[in-house]
Amino acid sequence: QVQLVESGGGLVQAGGSLRLSCAASDRTFSTYTIAWFRQAPGKEREFVAAVPWIGSSTYYADSVKGQFTISRDNARNTVYLQMNSLKPADTAVYYCAAGRTRYYTLVSNYNYWGQGTQVTVAS
Repeated sequence: QVQLVESGGGLVQAGGSLRLSCAASDRTFSTYTIAWFRQAPGKEREFVAAVPWIGSSTYYADSVKGQFTISRDNARNTVYLQMNSLKPADTAVYYCAAGRTRYYTLVSNYNYWGQGTQVTVAS
């Protein structure tokens, strides 16, 4: 069992920034890949970004490259998503997920999910 807790969502104006956090339950989590997904009303859950806990590589959906940055703090078992230049189209519930996979974009490859945090961008 792996518990994930997201935080940092909220309401921001277009052009603003938010920093989301995903905290893992214990240090045995260190070998998992962590990913961020988002889901807007009436749409499929979509991949946003991913980072292996051990290693320096990061992976992004084309839609957020140059806008979002994923990073990690190994000492705190925490992964962050820095979101800049936010647009109304970024409004969604954001989820973090954990899995042992190299196919980073597939929802079905992740075994553990957080509860989600709402991000709303006002025009």
